[in-house]
Formats: sequence, structure tokens, C-alpha cells
Amino acid sequence: MYSEKVMDHFANPRNMGEIPDADGVGVVGNMKCGDIMKIFLKIEDNIIVDIKFKTYGCGAAVATSSMATELVKGKSIEEALKLTNSVVVEALEGLPSAKIHCSVLAEEAIKSALIDYCKRQGIDPTPIVGCSGDCANCENHNRE
Repeated sequence: MYSEKVMDHFANPRNMGEIPDADGVGVVGNMKCGDIMKIFLKIEDNIIVDIKFKTYGCGAAVATSSMATELVKGKSIEEALKLTNSVVVEALEGLPSAKIHCSVLAEEAIKSALIDYCKRQGIDPTPIVGCSGDCANCENHNRE
């Protein structure tokens, strides 16, 4: 059912833990399944020099968190923003269709942490990350 890579990242997760003085923190969750992912970023000169995660959820949630952190560690913010759930799934050599939502959460958690980083730096994250979907505060979505 799960690939060897998924099982490896579940059994031996990379980058698990917290960064106490993180430059950006993102938290996302899925109400249906109860998965919660928290990503911590340390950024220097626009490069993600350290990244950690804490995930409460199933094995696929842990594996996708682990793989997503591996895929963006050492990358620039711009490169990290290109991470998609499809890239995570491909890197894990597949996920069952019922677990694809875990890869979506991993993508969203990385982007949430990058949004937090931008806000802490006094930078509007919208031009960098795109629309957050918070339509109550978004003029582009409030037009009738």
C-alpha cells in the first residue's frame, strides 16, 4: 500500500522537532482526518538554512512532512514556493489516493511558515506567496 520511501520517512523522519527562535512558523490542519502540521523555518540571506516539523497525524502525514522539509532545506524562498503536493508525492514514489490530502497539508504548511516569515520581516507576503485565501481581507475577492 505504501512505497518504501513513505515507510522510511515515517519510520525515520528527517527534520523532526522545533526551532525555538524560528524566523517563520506555519500551522495547518485538516478537520476531516485530524492531521495537524507545524513547520519551523530558519532563514538567512533568503535561504532556508534549517527547517523542522511537528506533525500529529497518520504515517502519511509524518512522511509528507519529512519529505517536504527535505525538499526545501537549503533552498531559497523562491525555490521553496515552487514546492507542490505533486512534487512531494512524486518524491515519496506515490501515496494512496485517500492520503493525497497529507501532501497538500505539507505544501500548505511550508507556505504558511513562509507567510509568517514575511510578516515578521514587515513584508507583504501576497506578492511573494500569492493570495492567502483570506477573502474577508482581500479586495480582489470582495468585489461583487
